[in-house]
Formats: sequence, C-alpha cells, structure tokens
Amino acid sequence: MTRRNTPRISFIGFGEAGQAIASGLRDAGIERIAAWDILFPEPAGAHLRAAGETIGVRTASSAADAVRETDMVISAVTAASSVDAARSVAPHLTGNPYYLDINSVSPGRKQETAKLLGEHARYVDVAVIAPIHPARHRTPLLISGQHAEEISPLLRELEMQLTVVGDETGSAAAIKMIRSVMIKGIEALTLECFLAAERAGVLEEVTASLKNNYPTLDWTKIADYNLERMASHGERRAAEMEESAATLRELGLEPLMVDSTVRRQREMGAIGKQEKVRETLNSGRAAMLGAISAAAKDRT
Repeated sequence: MTRRNTPRISFIGFGEAGQAIASGLRDAGIERIAAWDILFPEPAGAHLRAAGETIGVRTASSAADAVRETDMVISAVTAASSVDAARSVAPHLTGNPYYLDINSVSPGRKQETAKLLGEHARYVDVAVIAPIHPARHRTPLLISGQHAEEISPLLRELEMQLTVVGDETGSAAAIKMIRSVMIKGIEALTLECFLAAERAGVLEEVTASLKNNYPTLDWTKIADYNLERMASHGERRAAEMEESAATLRELGLEPLMVDSTVRRQREMGAIGKQEKVRETLNSGRAAMLGAISAAAKDRT
C-alpha cells in the first residue's frame, strides 16, 4: 500500500460518521476519497451528496464504483445493513484492501462479515468508543482481528487514535457492545427517573438527593447530556442496543435490561424529532423534560 498519507480510501455509508471521518482525513491530507451510500440515488440522499462535494469526496455511482482500485474500505452503515454492505462490495475488491468495519454490531455479526469477505479483503474489527464529533477521524478507536497490528502504523500515520485489543475478530465489538449496556442503559434510566420527577413536581429534590449516593457526579449535567443524546440519536442508539442484546445472547445471557433500553431509546428517538422537543435541547433538563413529557402524553 502507498504510504505517507496517500492511501485511496472508500466509504460505504456516508451518514454522520462517514462524513465526519472523511472530512477529518481530507484535512489531514488524504486526497483520494470516494463514497457510496444507498441513499445517493434517492431524493433523500441529496444532502449526503452535497456533503461529499463540500468535503471534497468523490460521490460514486455504485458500491462497486466506490471501491474501485481502493486501498482501504471504511464501512459506516446502519447496524442492520453491515453484512449487506460487505456483500455489495466483496466481488469488486481487488488488491486485497483493508476493510475497516466501524459499525456498531455484535461480535458474531463482525465474524460473519469477516467470513463473507474472506480473501477479498483484510478485515479489521473497529469499535468507535466516543462521540464522532468534534474529534472526527481522531475519535478514539479499538481495533482487533488478525490484521489489526498490521494496519495500526498506517492508521496512526493518518492521525487516528487507536488501541489494538487483540487478534480475534469480535474483541473490539465485544468491548463496545458490552459497555453500551451501561452507557445507553444509564441514559434510559436517566430519562425515566427525571421524567417521573418532573411529573411529580420534585425535579430539583431528586436531583439533589442523588448526590448522597454519587457525590462526585453532577446530575444536572448528566441529565442535560443524556436527554439530548437520546432525543437526537435515540433511533440509532436503539439499533445499537439491539446489537448489545445480540451480544449478550451470544454469551448466554438474557438481556432483560437491554431489551427495555431498546424500547426507551427508540421511543425517545421518535419524540426527539418533534420540533417542540428539538427547540429545548440546549435549554437544560427542566425545559427538555417539560417538552418530552408533553410529547410522550400526546403519543399515548
């Protein structure tokens, strides 16, 4: 592979994550970037194509076109589409490129994808373990698989921040999926707790009382952050939690709490699309909870 910040990079999936990483890589000096998203041919894909033009990414006419003569494929699609994305490019890969699967899916799904690609590509299991903004391509990553150590010098040369966590495909995914049980679960509990407090008229009292058990945590900031994340990204987080549930089942555990988190995240994803809720997302938990409570009542 050509070194010194000159690999040819292809994105399959060009939503928020793909755009953020691509823009960061462009700023880092990568000139040859192509992207394909299944929405490109649709009216709904106009803003994705426009983002590509703004960033300086070639918007491909198909998945096959996007990966033509590429050195590295970055798959950044929805969780449910990760295997299909690999299937769409596998016959068109030449030169044994790296395939970075950054999708939030279970270890089993990562292993299935690696098997599907076989000798077509050097598969790398990648877990993104922090919000993609503002760090973009420098967002912390965990990587694993038999090609993880091999690719790590190149990724670091591209200014990417990563930790190799093993040579088994699925190790990086396992860490992310299992930690999400806690992170997204706490988000869902935050919503239930503070929404109940708002409806009971004891929001400030409950917030203050939590300091008794967790004196080092600022529950006002936690609530503001968690409510905004659920309202803005609840549907995507619900899909990720379904993969966390699959991970637990692969480990022989019944995901009772995770299944409930899926429901609460998905509900908030729908509520968060309402304009009256969106208008409050930077206004603090009291305003957010009032709008969320009203929107939730309208849904019942």
